[in-house]
Amino acid sequence: MLIDTHCHLNAAEFDADRDEVAARARAAGVGVIVVPGVERAGFEKVLAVCQRYPGCIPALGIHPMYVDNARPEDLTVLRERIVQHRPVAIGEIGLDFFVPGYDRERQEFYFSEQLKIAVECDLPVLLHIRRAQDTVLKFLRQFRVRSGIAHAFNGSRQQADEFIKLGFKLGFGGAMTYDRATKLRTLAATLPLDSLVLETDAPDIPPAFIGKARNSPEYLPRIAETLAGLRGIGAEEVAETTTANARAVLGLI
Repeated sequence: MLIDTHCHLNAAEFDADRDEVAARARAAGVGVIVVPGVERAGFEKVLAVCQRYPGCIPALGIHPMYVDNARPEDLTVLRERIVQHRPVAIGEIGLDFFVPGYDRERQEFYFSEQLKIAVECDLPVLLHIRRAQDTVLKFLRQFRVRSGIAHAFNGSRQQADEFIKLGFKLGFGGAMTYDRATKLRTLAATLPLDSLVLETDAPDIPPAFIGKARNSPEYLPRIAETLAGLRGIGAEEVAETTTANARAVLGLI
């Protein structure tokens, strides 16, 4: 069995065929799919999707690219939904310093407030860290959350080691399948296997073997095979270890 630790199965891109997508993923051996929320307006859809499809479990949070539409009362709603539904994690939260014109102060406010919630509720976090690894690490040293996953990791080896020291796992997915991603593939090949988890980020970050098509959780086994090939080990070992890693960091039985 495989665990997709980051898949936006609630996204509009899946509205037309979500039943079929979920069924194909399950048939491919993806037994658990973590579905992160990105804004208050989407919390109910995340919860409904996870209620409908066996093996889907929710995370709830306010994504850094959605903070322009966020209001402080959204944090109150987030706390309420956590109490009511006990998601597996707070997420997707974090910082994104890639898109031009970002509001750093606003991003950092919502990030820090959600880290406080994670500490209060003793939940792990799913982190968005694009072009912001060092700043995210600074916040994690200030707000010592239980654990979490650095989603779509693409930092340096030194940054990877710092996340691992703080009890985090690193998410690897479709970006790793591209031959040109030499730095990322080196990290995938050389980081301790017990620090890695698998993800698709579907419908985004399509792996090389599907081109520019919509990404889907059913492709996770082939992503696992890529990781196995980079490390020179069997796909079964990758599946077993990354699944155990995901269970440990997310507190899954």
